[in-house]
Amino acid sequence: MSAGELPGAAGQATGVHADAGVHADARADSNAVYLPEGAPLDLILVGGGLANGLLAWRLATERPDVNFLVLEGSEHLGGNHTWSFHDSDIDPAQRAWLAPVISCSWQSYQVVFPERQRTLHSGYASIASDDFARVVGPILGERLRLGVSVTDVTPTSVRLATGQTLTAAAVVDGRGPRASEHLALGYQTFLGQEVRLAQPHGMTAPIIMDASVPQGGGYRFVYVLPFGPDRLLIEDTHYVDHQRLTDDILRANVTEYARSKGWTIAEVIREERGSLPIILAGDTDAFWADIGQQPTTGLRAALFHPTTGYSLPHALRLAWRLAALPDLRAPALFAAIRDEARQEWRAQGYFRLLNRMLFLAGRSDDRWRVMQRFYGLSEGLIRRFYVGRLAPHDKLRILVGKPPVPVAQAMKAALAVHPHRIRNYE
Repeated sequence: MSAGELPGAAGQATGVHADAGVHADARADSNAVYLPEGAPLDLILVGGGLANGLLAWRLATERPDVNFLVLEGSEHLGGNHTWSFHDSDIDPAQRAWLAPVISCSWQSYQVVFPERQRTLHSGYASIASDDFARVVGPILGERLRLGVSVTDVTPTSVRLATGQTLTAAAVVDGRGPRASEHLALGYQTFLGQEVRLAQPHGMTAPIIMDASVPQGGGYRFVYVLPFGPDRLLIEDTHYVDHQRLTDDILRANVTEYARSKGWTIAEVIREERGSLPIILAGDTDAFWADIGQQPTTGLRAALFHPTTGYSLPHALRLAWRLAALPDLRAPALFAAIRDEARQEWRAQGYFRLLNRMLFLAGRSDDRWRVMQRFYGLSEGLIRRFYVGRLAPHDKLRILVGKPPVPVAQAMKAALAVHPHRIRNYE
C-alpha cells in the first residue's frame, strides 16, 4: 500500500466534513478549507513554523506520492524568525539541501566577555523566515493554507475555528512549545531588531555572544549578525528564570548597544521576539504520556538543544527521518517521533546538568563567568558541544579546574534532577 492510499482513522475515508452547520466548500465560505472531491489526505501539518515547514518541504521534494496540507494560523510561512546553526551541527548532505534557504553564512564567529574575546574558525549560517517562505512557499503551492485558525487537534483530525473538521491518516502538531508540569525550565528570552545603519558597520563575522554588556538578573548577551554592509540583526538575549522582561527594556538595550558601538540606526526593518525553553530537569515518560499519541514536532516535542535552544538541526533530522518512513499513519509517526525524542533526551542528560549549574548555582549576575570559562576551551570541544555529542573526556574537561560557581551550590544543583525539586529550590 502506498502512502497515497492510506486509510483514515477507524477505516473512514479521509478528507473534509462539515459539522455545526458549517459548509466544507470554500466557495460557499471564504474561511473554510476546500479540498476537491476524492482527494484523501495522508497528512495534515498544523503550524507552518520551522519543524513542520522543513517536513513539508522534504515531503514535497522526496515523497510526491504523499497528499498533505500545511495549516498556518498567520499569513506568513515560518512566522517572523531567524534560525541559525553551526556547519558542524548537520551533515554535508543536509547542508547542501538547505542551501536555497540560507540567507547568509560566514566562515567564523566571535564571542566577547569582560575578560575574554575570541574568534572561532567554524562555519555559521542563518536563515531568515522571509527567505524560507520565499523558497518553500512556491514549492508547497496549494498544499499550504495560510490564515487558518485551528481550535483542536487529534492524531487524525483537525477542528477549525469555523467549525469545519478535516481528517487525515495522521495529523502532526507543530504549534510551538506547550506547558508541561513534567519539565522544569529556564528561559532564553530575546528581542532582535534588523536595522539599517547610517554608515557601514565594518563587521565580517557574527558575534554570537557579547557578554561584555551590563548584566541584570540573569546571563545577558547581545547577538549580532551582519546581513549586509550596513544591515545588522541586533538581538538582546537573557537567560532568566522567568519570561517577565518587557519589550521596552529589550528595545532600549538594542538601541544602547548600537550607540555604544558608534552605530547610528537609520531604519528598523523588522523586529522579532521570542522566549525559548531551557530544560533543567524533567520526566520524559510522563511528558510523552501527556501527549496522548499525538504526533508532534519541534519545540512541542521538546526537540531542541537543551542549553543553547537551537532547534534547526533537530528539526532537519526529524524531517528527513519522517519523510523516509514507509508508513505515515499516526501510530507510526508518533512512535518514530517519540523514539527520536527519547534518544535525544538520553544524550542530553549532561547538558541538563550544566543548565542546573548555570541557573541554580551562584549569583545570577555572575552566570557570564560560566560561559566565559567555557569559551576558553578547545574549538573541537566547543563544536561538539553545539552538536550535542560530547565525548567522555569533553565532559570531564568542562568540569575540571577552578569552578566559576561555588562548589557546594553546584553539587546541590546537580542533584536536583526532578522538576518538583527545582520548583521548590532554595
